[in-house]
Amino acid sequence: MVMNEPLSLMFALIAGMMLGAMFFGGLWWTVHKGVAAKHPALWFMASMVLRTGIVVTGFYFVLGDDWWKLLVGLFGFIVARSVSIRLTQQKSELTGVASHAP
Repeated sequence: MVMNEPLSLMFALIAGMMLGAMFFGGLWWTVHKGVAAKHPALWFMASMVLRTGIVVTGFYFVLGDDWWKLLVGLFGFIVARSVSIRLTQQKSELTGVASHAP
């Protein structure tokens, strides 16, 4: 069964946003757990390898057969980044912790 083009691009956008949410949510979790860990470098390196591996694999299998889907998926990933920055800034404003995000 072949999906029509708009539905395929919508799926690519949602997949990119989900991959971005996983990547940046994992980064947030790693920062919170890693700073208090006994071996923080191990936490950060393992997290980076795992998060990057999942995202690259996701882009390859879900979005990799068409450059338009890759472009739309990348846009979804960037949207997830913007949302995560906004959420972490709002949370830091509520808690009074300084944020270093741009």
